[in-house]
Amino acid sequence: MAARGPGRVSVLLPTYNERDNLPLVVWLLVRTFSDSGIDFEIIIIDDGSPDGTQEVAQQLEKIYGSDKILFLCPSGTAYIHGMKYATGDFIVIMDADLSHHVRLHVFYSATQKEGNFDIVSGTRYKGNGGVYGWDLKRKLISRGANFLTQVLLRPGASDLTGSFRLYRKEVLQKLMEKCVSKGYVFQMEMIVRARQLGFTVGEVPISFVDRVYGESKLGGNEIVSFLKGLLTLFATT
Repeated sequence: MAARGPGRVSVLLPTYNERDNLPLVVWLLVRTFSDSGIDFEIIIIDDGSPDGTQEVAQQLEKIYGSDKILFLCPSGTAYIHGMKYATGDFIVIMDADLSHHVRLHVFYSATQKEGNFDIVSGTRYKGNGGVYGWDLKRKLISRGANFLTQVLLRPGASDLTGSFRLYRKEVLQKLMEKCVSKGYVFQMEMIVRARQLGFTVGEVPISFVDRVYGESKLGGNEIVSFLKGLLTLFATT
């Protein structure tokens, strides 16, 4: 029996201070899905942005209709909250800062359909994938984190800290029940738990472009949290 490609797709779009980026990324997503004929919805989940992101999200919901754009204020973890409202067979998680290319059908359609994968993950460290706009320090941090993860956890995937992924909805629900990490470690744990549970993971090379507007939240605290989370996963998996 031939593998079935994605049906309705729900995009979970967590935001924090993305007032300038949100209208453009939503417009690009709507155009991309409409051009490809894929049924979709975009769920914007804002974490109390003080810059007016919530007002922008509410306006977008009115413009495109609540059947296509849904704005939420989470009462807990953004992804868990968003999944409660997602109606798609597949769920895409991506950043709202334009660092991820929004042509999602290129990202997942062929790979998911051909391999019938449970997860399709974007990778910056395979094929023609790469990172643009980072300084040398941040590139070294990212490469070093990925190298340590590969050595300690042997996850069977080349990019553990990326957040541009597609999941079968039921697979994402099961993984969320198992994962206990937050922040940057969360993305890593999702792939590690997927391997433990026997889910299949496909990879697609992507070009990651540093945000144009706003500031990255990567700092010393995040690096320390990553290292702690990595050691915890190493000791418990």
